[in-house]
Amino acid sequence: MSEKIHRINQKRNNNILGYAFISPWLIGFIVFTAGPMIASLILSFTRYDGRNPAEFIGFSNFTGLIHDKYVWNSLKVTFKFAFLSIPIGIVCGFLLAYMLNMNVPGMKGWRTLYYLPSLISGVVVAMLWRGLFDDQYGVINFLIRQFGGSAPKWLLDPKYTLYCFLFLSVWGCGGGMIIYLSGLQGIPTELYEAAELDGCNRWQQLWHVTIPQMTPILFYQLIMGIIGTFQYFAEPMVLTKGGPAHSTEFFNLYLYNNAFKYQKMGYASALAWILFVIILLLTMLVFKSSDMWVFYDNEVKK
Repeated sequence: MSEKIHRINQKRNNNILGYAFISPWLIGFIVFTAGPMIASLILSFTRYDGRNPAEFIGFSNFTGLIHDKYVWNSLKVTFKFAFLSIPIGIVCGFLLAYMLNMNVPGMKGWRTLYYLPSLISGVVVAMLWRGLFDDQYGVINFLIRQFGGSAPKWLLDPKYTLYCFLFLSVWGCGGGMIIYLSGLQGIPTELYEAAELDGCNRWQQLWHVTIPQMTPILFYQLIMGIIGTFQYFAEPMVLTKGGPAHSTEFFNLYLYNNAFKYQKMGYASALAWILFVIILLLTMLVFKSSDMWVFYDNEVKK
């Protein structure tokens, strides 16, 4: 009996010690993540400007979203950008990693060169590209004029502004390239040897060996791409502030404007929870579809 009590006490002491070790993370999660989430949920049912006491208004903030044309415009801008940038980023990162996986001299230098842009923060990247996209003194328009072309006003014309951010997203695809590269180097060489014995050329090996083996990485990148694009903020804030004519007012930027520009904290909290639900639903949809196209080595397909 005493031995059983000793084991129980030892297990309890081990649990206490374990919680003590993870307590910094638990405290940080409660204070900086769970706490603000609960507070924003409560504020989403109030009218609050950050100065005066919050006034409970029920679901008025959520019903008001339906009639707010700028909410629908920001969703349109965000979905359009996501629809373009996520596939382009996945394809560019994968192709770049595929080329940099070849065993040629100086490859480590090329890998470092392509990875470096992903280390620069979004604000610095936006400042850099703002200079490049400048309609009068930018390098891009200078080169266009040298070849006799008509230089557009990239950041002032709604026809071009959204596509400027696509350049930024492709330019920083080096972060995804590193993940793809690690996946490519983890593919067993025996699979390629077997494919060669079956008479497969390089293209057939890419399609029937490399891509199926990379589907878990593609799945991860798709999830992270959805989360990242729907939280896109720093670049449009620095470059265009949502203009011209709200053509680059992403959902996250519209949320920020309501909170800190229009002092509508309650409405912004409702927007934040709508954003959370959208990302959650899209993520669940991707997880639901993963059984049809994601291949894992430890799974036996029936």
